[in-house]
Amino acid sequence: MAPQPLDKVVEFILSPHIFAPLIYPGLLAAMLVLLTLIWAERKMTAKVQLRYGPLYVLKPLGGIIQLIADAIKFMFQEPILPRKADKWVFVLAPVTMMAFTIIPFAFIPAAPGFVGVDLEYSLPLVLSLSALVPPLILATSWAANNKFTLLGGVREAFMMVAYETSLFIAAFAIATYYGTLSLSKIVEAQTVPGIVLNPIAAAIFFVAMLMTASKLPYDIVEGEQEIVAGPFTEYSGILYMLVMGASYMELYVLSLVFVELFLGGWKPVIPALASIHPAFQGIALFIKAYLVLLFAVFLRSVYARYRLDQALEIGWKKLFPLSLISVVWSLILLVITGGA
Repeated sequence: MAPQPLDKVVEFILSPHIFAPLIYPGLLAAMLVLLTLIWAERKMTAKVQLRYGPLYVLKPLGGIIQLIADAIKFMFQEPILPRKADKWVFVLAPVTMMAFTIIPFAFIPAAPGFVGVDLEYSLPLVLSLSALVPPLILATSWAANNKFTLLGGVREAFMMVAYETSLFIAAFAIATYYGTLSLSKIVEAQTVPGIVLNPIAAAIFFVAMLMTASKLPYDIVEGEQEIVAGPFTEYSGILYMLVMGASYMELYVLSLVFVELFLGGWKPVIPALASIHPAFQGIALFIKAYLVLLFAVFLRSVYARYRLDQALEIGWKKLFPLSLISVVWSLILLVITGGA
């Protein structure tokens, strides 16, 4: 019997090349994370700091759909283009920024053999695509033709040089031990989580991840007390939603990479679950990444924002030397144990 058209459509959607970038761990899952994570961040901060969080939209459930209401508001707001702005760059930079946070999903494995495009060099590719977001933030600041946005963009340029180097070195430190730059092979080789083998690299990657996504205490690029909303001061409507959502999307991408490098990836904490059904592996990856995200946004509740000079000092005087030490530590482990 010939396959029906609907069967072909379902088979096409469920194929890893489509399912991974668009559904999981891709765009659909990212939208779910974006909506629930910002709500959770607000609620945790409100609880710790004794103030009201989102409450009035679906009050019986604590205002859990507040972010849907916010999204609708931004979508129907008029995006205002400043008269002196470079309009093409002003509009295209946020769109491109969001695109570069979505593309990496195609190269992040969600389960054994389940990845949109499985490459031998998926780790540097994902990190390189994420590294294209900060230059676009600089472009948004320049395009607005506003001294406050430009000041925020200059801050981003300083921060980018300080944290990207340490982020890449920490990732390659753990990859050195496993002898591969493929995320799939790194996960498969982990009998002991990478965070146990090289806690220095894990700590550096996590801190640099917060810097990359401009999360407290490293959201210096915005610094609303001094420069309103940093590079995004002139944005409104759906364009503002794109530039603000891109940082959370980037945080989600890097959390997935963190889990695959240091927390065993898709391997469930209870190994027997993987033998029950393969879906538990994808669920395990999502839960681990979401817990990392919750911890990352929880820091907003307990830390004050660093000054720019303090953040740069942390990046160059602490993270960078420690990242080199993490490479040396991986090489020592490699010699002692013979590798994974």
